[in-house]
Amino acid sequence: MKICETCEKIKKALGLEKCPCCKNLKGADWAIIIGLLVIIAVVIAVFTGGNKFISKSPVLEEKDVQFSVFFRGITITDTKSPFLPNEDTFITIRNVPYTKLKITDVVGDRRKMLLETNKMGNYQPVDDISQPAVYDFVVTVQDKAKITDDGAVVGGNKIKMGIPVILEGKNYKFTGVISNIQYVDEPQQAQQPQQPQQQTEQTSNDKK
Repeated sequence: MKICETCEKIKKALGLEKCPCCKNLKGADWAIIIGLLVIIAVVIAVFTGGNKFISKSPVLEEKDVQFSVFFRGITITDTKSPFLPNEDTFITIRNVPYTKLKITDVVGDRRKMLLETNKMGNYQPVDDISQPAVYDFVVTVQDKAKITDDGAVVGGNKIKMGIPVILEGKNYKFTGVISNIQYVDEPQQAQQPQQPQQQTEQTSNDKK
């Protein structure tokens, strides 16, 4: 089997044509070697941020950004929260490993259920005793983002609400979704979701 022109060019570019060990290699051997080099190059590109081609919009500026990750219904039997403010957590965005980011805020609570408080149809959220180890968390992390016309870009990925994210620490690895994005130098404008009790009371008043 004769070596192809592409393999010959690569051989010359790498300076292997004068190597005594490489003179005995056949065309099939060179094809295998080049295939392995291509695979290695792809793996290195993925794990060193080679996914930056995902965002092709021009970068307008760089800003510090905080984005919250919502975890629904994760099971924790430990007495301590796995997420702690000011600690580092390794983040994976869209199944692409990125880097460690600092946790700036943690809000967590046990899974709730609605309990009727009176015959008027009013309800109050209480801990769901049937799921004592199930919790909901909102974990906020911070990083420096590249700002484009299409939004903020972190680690080569555009971050938007709803994008799947994995946070991993020494004793945990949970999958959530981005629920809020806020630039550090801008005032907080995110509104908290309305509590179930308020929604129920409003419905009862409408019926009256």
